Amino acid sequence: MPPIFNKPTTDKYDLVIIGGGSGGSGFSRRAASYGKKVAVVEMTAHLGGTCVNVGCVPKKANCIYQIMWHAADLREKLMYHASGYKMQGLPEIPKFDWASFKPQRDAYIRKLNGIYHNNFDKEGVEYHRGYGRLKTPKSVEVTLADGQKYTLEADNICIATGGYPTIPSEKEIPGASLGITSDGFFDLEEQPKRVAVVGAGYIAVELAGVFNALGSETHLIIRGETVLRTFDPTLQQVLTPWMEHTGVKIQKSSKVVKVEGEKGKTLTVTLDSGKNIEVDCVLWAIGRHAATQDMGLEKHAVKLDEKGNVVVDEYQNSSVKGITAIGDVQGKALLTPVAIAAGRRLANRLFGPENFKDDKLSYENIPTVVFSHPTIGTVGLTEPQARQKYGDDQIKIYKSSFRALYFSMIEEEHKEPSTYKVICVGPEEKVVGIHIIGMGSDEAMQGFGIAVKMGARKQDLDDTVAIHPTSAEGLFSIPLRVYVD
Repeated sequence: MPPIFNKPTTDKYDLVIIGGGSGGSGFSRRAASYGKKVAVVEMTAHLGGTCVNVGCVPKKANCIYQIMWHAADLREKLMYHASGYKMQGLPEIPKFDWASFKPQRDAYIRKLNGIYHNNFDKEGVEYHRGYGRLKTPKSVEVTLADGQKYTLEADNICIATGGYPTIPSEKEIPGASLGITSDGFFDLEEQPKRVAVVGAGYIAVELAGVFNALGSETHLIIRGETVLRTFDPTLQQVLTPWMEHTGVKIQKSSKVVKVEGEKGKTLTVTLDSGKNIEVDCVLWAIGRHAATQDMGLEKHAVKLDEKGNVVVDEYQNSSVKGITAIGDVQGKALLTPVAIAAGRRLANRLFGPENFKDDKLSYENIPTVVFSHPTIGTVGLTEPQARQKYGDDQIKIYKSSFRALYFSMIEEEHKEPSTYKVICVGPEEKVVGIHIIGMGSDEAMQGFGIAVKMGARKQDLDDTVAIHPTSAEGLFSIPLRVYVD
C-alpha cells in the first residue's frame, strides 16, 4: 500500500495542491515529472474526485455515471432491440439487480482510487489525507481526522477542490432535505421503484434516463418546456419528446414547492401547480457550487465571485500571487478533461522548459457529450450564440435527420432519432458549431471536436471521404439541407 503522509517531509514544497481530483492529479504528476517536490492534500479517503467517485466513471460504467449508463443501455437493447434481431430465449422484461450490481461497481471505483494512489507513489507525489486550508499565501494547514494539525510551506499553492451538488434550503423548499443529490445516487442500496429528478441540465437528464431505462417510474421536473436549455435548441427539441416517448414523465413549467414524508418511505412532491407526485426518491440536480467554504481564501484576499468560484485569469492565476485554481472550483467548463488539461498546462508553464513559458488552456471549442438516451455530442457555438456573435446574414445552418442503420431491424416505436447540425459562418463557411444527437454521437464527437478546434470549413467536411455505413458520415458525405434564416 503506497504511503499516506501525516507530516511534512521538507521545509518547503515547490507545489502544494488542495484537492486530489482529476485536476489535482494531472497538475501534481506533471509537476513531479519536472523534478519538483509536490504534495496533494485530499480530505477524503478516495482520490479521483467527482468524476471517478460520483461522476463520469460510475455513470456510464460519465467514468460511475458511465457504468450505470451502460447498464441502462443494455437493458433497453435486450427489451426493445433483441427481438428485432431474432434473438431467442431472452426474458420479456429483463430485471436489473441493483443491489448486486452496486458492490461490483463500487469495487471497480475503489480500484481506480488505488490506481490514482499508486501513480502518486510512482511519480513521487505525496498524498496527505486531511482538510487543507490556507494558513498564509505561502502555506497550507492540514487538519487530520483526529484533529492534529501541521503546516506545509510552499512556493506555489493550487486550489483544486472541485464542487458539490446544490440542494435547496428548508426555507426555500420545505422538506428539501428529504431528497438526495447526484452524489447520493451512488449510495442507493436498492433501486427506487418511483423517482422524481428535479432539474433540466445534463446531470438531471442523464440520471432520469438511467432510472427510466432500468425500469423505475421516472418523473423529471423542469422549469421550462425543454431539457438542456443551455444547449443548442435543436438538441432540446429532439431529446425532450423522445424522453417522453420512452416513458419519462416530464413535468414542464413546474417548480417544487414542498416535499413531505420520511426518508425510506413514500415521499409526496408538491408542484406549484398544486399537483402531487408520490415517489420513493427525490433527486436534486439543479446545479453545483464550488467547494471554497472554510478554506481561508477570503481571509488571505483570494477573490471569489458571487457564486463562490475562485476568480482566475487566463493563466489560472488567482488574485494572490503564487495561488492558482483549476477545475470546477474556478467555475468554467466543469468537465474532468478540462481540469486535467488546465493542470498539465499550468505545470508546464510554472515548471517546464522555456517553450512552455506561456502555456495555457483555451476554453473555446471544448467538445462535450451528454449520456442521454440517445447520446449527444456538441462543440462550439449554439445557433443563437452564433447569430448573436456574427449576425443572422453571416450564418448558414446545415442539418440532417435520420435513423441509424442499427435500427433498421427494430420496431418503429423504438427507433431512436438522429439529428446532425453544422453551424457555419461567413462566405468561407467556417464551422463554428457542431451539435449531434443519436446513437454513437458520444464517440463521433471526439474527431469532430478536433476539426472545429483546427478551424475546419464546411468544404473540408465535404472533401473528406466518409466511412460507410456509419452515422458519423452524416456530417459530410450525405448532402445536408441548408437553412438560411
